[in-house]
Amino acid sequence: MSAPTTTSVLRLATRPSPMALEQTDRFAGLFRHRHPDITLEIIHVVSEGDAHRGPLAQIGGKGAFTRRADTLLLDGRVDATIACAKDVPSEHDRAPGISLGAVLPREDARDALVLSTGHPPTRLTDLPPGTRVGTSAPRRAALLRALHPRLVPVAIRGNADRRLTRLDAGTLGADVMIAAYAGLRRLGHTGRASEILDPARWLPASGAGIVTIEHRTGDTATHSRLTTLTHTPTELQYTAERATLAALMGGCLTAASAHAVLDPDGRQLTVHAAVLDPAGNAPLTASASGPCTEAGNTGHRTGQQLLAAGAARLLAAGHDTRNRIS
Repeated sequence: MSAPTTTSVLRLATRPSPMALEQTDRFAGLFRHRHPDITLEIIHVVSEGDAHRGPLAQIGGKGAFTRRADTLLLDGRVDATIACAKDVPSEHDRAPGISLGAVLPREDARDALVLSTGHPPTRLTDLPPGTRVGTSAPRRAALLRALHPRLVPVAIRGNADRRLTRLDAGTLGADVMIAAYAGLRRLGHTGRASEILDPARWLPASGAGIVTIEHRTGDTATHSRLTTLTHTPTELQYTAERATLAALMGGCLTAASAHAVLDPDGRQLTVHAAVLDPAGNAPLTASASGPCTEAGNTGHRTGQQLLAAGAARLLAAGHDTRNRIS
């Protein structure tokens, strides 16, 4: 039974990693400015994904980053949760009863090449054959195999700050790594980006650079407090990208990309999407456009185009190899 929301406190669950705390602090500043009469209580929740050191597939994918916080939310012990959108499981992979409350303005959606401290600046194309490139994402591993077959993707784990430390110490198991540029910014390490990868070729993750805050379905008091903080253009992008993955029945271990772009006038939205081949063969791509008022439908149509082109075969291949890629 969900506990009722109090009139003067909002309890927010967040992971305690430096990156998560930075985005939580950003939200807290916005919330306190808008609701100075409401106390924001921050509750740290160490997720299964943070504690586990093996492949995420062993514990159910990146849902391992949200399950404990979801349980607290559904039990009424917190009123809201905050997370990077790309780490939030699709609805079909998640317990029901959770709704979107707010979407913060989108940051940079691009990935970046990160080198160890002291390494001369270079680009992916200039790395020597056999260079081990660390990543935790099937999307990135598939892109490496397709675009840079001379390089070797290797699975890495841990929070971004821990990965940077291990990369510099030579204990990461990789020579270089790929990271979200927005994550580097949150950690104050944008200078570590040796190359910011072109999103036209290096396809971004669905939800990249987006922070979402969720609440229990039916908690109208919390919803009314959160929704005023939503950045509408980002919410439209988020809705379209999530709808594309939903059509594919995709999740955090799916080697796929969906990236929504708004026209300059803010009235039309285009979704560019792809399902990648884990073996490195050419991806299947699709795009669709529509009015912003139909963002979800546009995303769904893009996903349906991919399925019609045979995406199910690549999705199944990704499922078969996800323990190795994750």
